[in-house]
Amino acid sequence: MFDAYIGVGGNMGDAVATARSAFDALAGLPKTTLLSTSLLYRSAPVGPVRQADFINAVAAIRTRLAPLSLLSRLRSIEYGHGRVRDGVRWGPRALDLDLLLYGELQIAGDVLTVPHPALCERAFVLYPLYEIAPTLSIPGRGPVARLLAGVAGQRIGIVDCW
Repeated sequence: MFDAYIGVGGNMGDAVATARSAFDALAGLPKTTLLSTSLLYRSAPVGPVRQADFINAVAAIRTRLAPLSLLSRLRSIEYGHGRVRDGVRWGPRALDLDLLLYGELQIAGDVLTVPHPALCERAFVLYPLYEIAPTLSIPGRGPVARLLAGVAGQRIGIVDCW
């Protein structure tokens, strides 16, 4: 069994409902237990494309699925929620699920890189990750608590869902 962390994001349609539905889908994965989910956060989009703010979160799971099998399942959940991969980098999306961490493994492949290459550069990943795993250390990069200083200037806020 491995503990893995999944980044959840989206900015099309009802992104709050989509994130909640994604949590349910993660809980339903075979050989997997949903351990915890962060609050939902609102963040400005990354990149040059003008678009709505994103709703982001992080989920912690415990799984027996191999990394590439888990990635394939994440893609299926994305497509089931209307995700279209149209080649527009950093464009709007209904749902984006990123495999951020998979145990202590470091993977550098054509299809999958873990830890996620941009994990340490994004407040919308580090803050929710810190919320659910404050003592976590990113393999090869250090403690999440220390990495937060590098993203302190990025705008992010907790979503009021009530």
